Amino acid sequence: MAAESAQTLERGLRLLRLLADGRGGRTPTELSAELSLSRPVVYRLLTTLLNEGFVRRDGEGRVHLGFGLLVLAQAVQPLLRAAALPTLRRLAEQVGATAHLTVAEGDDGLAVAVVEPSWTDMHVAYREGSRHPLAKGAAGRAILALREGRGDYFVSEGQLQEGARGVAAPVTGLPWLEASVGVVTFGPLEESTGPRVVEAAAELAAALG
Repeated sequence: MAAESAQTLERGLRLLRLLADGRGGRTPTELSAELSLSRPVVYRLLTTLLNEGFVRRDGEGRVHLGFGLLVLAQAVQPLLRAAALPTLRRLAEQVGATAHLTVAEGDDGLAVAVVEPSWTDMHVAYREGSRHPLAKGAAGRAILALREGRGDYFVSEGQLQEGARGVAAPVTGLPWLEASVGVVTFGPLEESTGPRVVEAAAELAAALG
């Protein structure tokens, strides 16, 4: 019984990860094919996940992630912030710019952790909880690159705030997290900033993995 329960849980988690890949909803038939499971098994999984609010079905019968997952996400954010702060603090001090961790919420990026440098005369005040479209700014573009399987760093200027420059890199290797680490400043950035941001993103991925 324990082995059967563990197998059911593993299948349910695989189904949720599949729906979280950014490619949109699937029909039960598509889920069955992609998971290599029979349709009756998929329907049993969906019934449980629907009842718990972890998935939902649209008017065309396609299955999407459900809003019940937001409760879990809200509980994880403080843990994620605490894990990111040491890395962001080192990055902010090295670069002399405000460092931040941004996570994806649908088509938006949400700043869940921000650290300002201690030694600069002036720096960007970036509020935790700030939200912006992923298509704007280095942080969001890095997350979009992550969805395409790329690990590049991105540079932006004036897209979210006039005169502000940003550099961000995706946090790779964590299937459960779509996020980027970045810095933002009003001043010039050294050429080493991009590689340092990439290193910080890799450091955070290792800490969370």
